[in-house]
Amino acid sequence: MFSGRDETGRKRFFPEVSSMDYREARSCIDEANRFGHEMGLGAVTALLEEMGNPQQELACILIAGTNGKGSVGAYMASVLAGAGYRVGRFVSPTLYGYRERIQIHENWISEEDFTACMEVTWTAVQRLLAAGKSCPSPFEIETALSFYYFKEKKCDLVILECGMGGATDATNVVSRTLLAVITSISLDHMEYLGDTLEEIAENKAGILKPGAVLVTGRQEPVVARTLTRICEERGNRQVTACPGEARVLVSDIDGQRFVYRGMEVAIRLAGEHQVDNGVLAIEALWELRRQGYGITDRQIREGMAATVWRGRLTRLRRDPDFIVDGAHNPDAARRLKDALEKYYAGQKPVFLMGIYRDKQVDEICRIMAPMAKEIYTIETPGDMRAMPAGELADRVAPYNPAVYACGSLEEGAQKSCAAAGAKGVVAAFGSLSFIGPLTRIVEETR
Repeated sequence: MFSGRDETGRKRFFPEVSSMDYREARSCIDEANRFGHEMGLGAVTALLEEMGNPQQELACILIAGTNGKGSVGAYMASVLAGAGYRVGRFVSPTLYGYRERIQIHENWISEEDFTACMEVTWTAVQRLLAAGKSCPSPFEIETALSFYYFKEKKCDLVILECGMGGATDATNVVSRTLLAVITSISLDHMEYLGDTLEEIAENKAGILKPGAVLVTGRQEPVVARTLTRICEERGNRQVTACPGEARVLVSDIDGQRFVYRGMEVAIRLAGEHQVDNGVLAIEALWELRRQGYGITDRQIREGMAATVWRGRLTRLRRDPDFIVDGAHNPDAARRLKDALEKYYAGQKPVFLMGIYRDKQVDEICRIMAPMAKEIYTIETPGDMRAMPAGELADRVAPYNPAVYACGSLEEGAQKSCAAAGAKGVVAAFGSLSFIGPLTRIVEETR
């Protein structure tokens, strides 16, 4: 654990820091919500300056995009760890616990380390407030804390998932960006990022720093043109993965095997889009190798095969098959629909749906609902953004009248399994927010 002290035993940066316990450290995030927050990078930049700019000592890979950020980051982290590098990861959102967002080699930050890092971070926040400056947002505080942690742990590389967008995302304050990886871009968060694919692509391309290499893959034509134009204007080199060159040998709900540019790779993640994500990760790793990082093709194959990233077309049980997926926007919904039609051809799945109010609910319902045998709606407990189950059922009904609102996750899991029968399939989707608690419920009752 960190002491938060220098080699002489003195507190680092902020001698007035008082000792916290983990509960108090977590409460700082709630406390930050009491303040208004300014848009842009001003607040997080000021916070990091108070903390000694730990981000300046990190070699970073930034990942932006609408879908696939976590999968690409998981593939890359697994390979790099297998190649002997100490790899930090900042994950957003989390599935199974708060500390999951900050990890090294899949090991979450400990309560002790989180508390020690929060002492430093929160004292810096207090100094900003005392000087009349804006309070950083909870996400900005978590981002700054992660930079401090990764610096203290002497990470060789840090993989950062942008929370939303790119240009003004808190992760975009890093000084040394080796790669800017942009996954599939589609319409999401339009109230913040813009109403068109071109506007959203412009925002996400904001992670391109001078000297950074853009690595991207399959995109809508307008997105591809926008990214290429920005690279040309800024003088950044671009590497484009070509999923169309991947030859799939095996594909089922438990994983896939494909050949890409002479390399045969096995992955545990299902769905055609995971081949896209895998190919993008491979190209990013090859680019790191061109930059001097020691990564062999064998290490790529082994690391990809070992990658586990739950909540993405993950089968939790059999009899019936119970699938969870984080599909929370129309593009992800289409990919889930395609996967279900491929892996469960001839079957009508039962759906368990829970969606945030601020998502494109009607479009997701239009894409998914007609294919279902029955649909059960749920609400993530204690989540203010979650649409109530009854309201969601009303939104589903025009597309499939066999819809029923459930009062709890337990009820939803029980009723959907009963409706599917032992030979059927249940697909739970619409948000990553309920996948963690739902996974525990399903695995405890199978």
